[in-house]
Amino acid sequence: MTPWEIKGTELVNCNCAYGCPCQFNALPTHGNCIGLGAFEIKSGHHGDVRLDGLCSIGVFKWPGPIHEGRGEGLVIIDARADDAQRQALLRILSGEDTEPGKTVWNVFASTMERVHDPLFETIELSIDVDARRGRVTAGKLVDMTAEPIRNPVTGDEHRARIDLPDGFEYSIAEMGSGSSRVAGPISFKLEASYAQLAHLHLCQNGIVR
Repeated sequence: MTPWEIKGTELVNCNCAYGCPCQFNALPTHGNCIGLGAFEIKSGHHGDVRLDGLCSIGVFKWPGPIHEGRGEGLVIIDARADDAQRQALLRILSGEDTEPGKTVWNVFASTMERVHDPLFETIELSIDVDARRGRVTAGKLVDMTAEPIRNPVTGDEHRARIDLPDGFEYSIAEMGSGSSRVAGPISFKLEASYAQLAHLHLCQNGIVR
């Protein structure tokens, strides 16, 4: 197993209601799961390969709850990555070189029935975790935004967080309202649904605490 470690930020948007039942081991809001997640590596490596500054997007679709499997997945890799960096990112994002069940990518990989060939695209990404705001684009494939959840009466920004002491993705995530347009092998639209923004610190053994 090649050791790796990354620090960065993520923005995730799925079709569930705010809060996302998956975070509480409950069934998805609409019975199925579709969503995407983007992250930027502030600093990181896979073995001797540096990954600083690179971005990636995962697009996913399940006909039912994630744990029931039959998922479909696609990874979009930063076009700036060289061959060694592309292979390193693909090994991390496919759950390889990871202790079973210890990262979100390893868990998702175990539920996949179909994985499309990876795509390489220019990714533009801006994530402000504390402000609960973000924007991610990848050519004509992805356009994702997040903003704070609003109080339906006053319109004021509402702040909520999820704390998962034993999670396999993040320790604390800020909740937002996300909207996405996704084209390509997996396509869908999301409007004002669950979004999470979080700082990530992961390695082959899971969250670095």
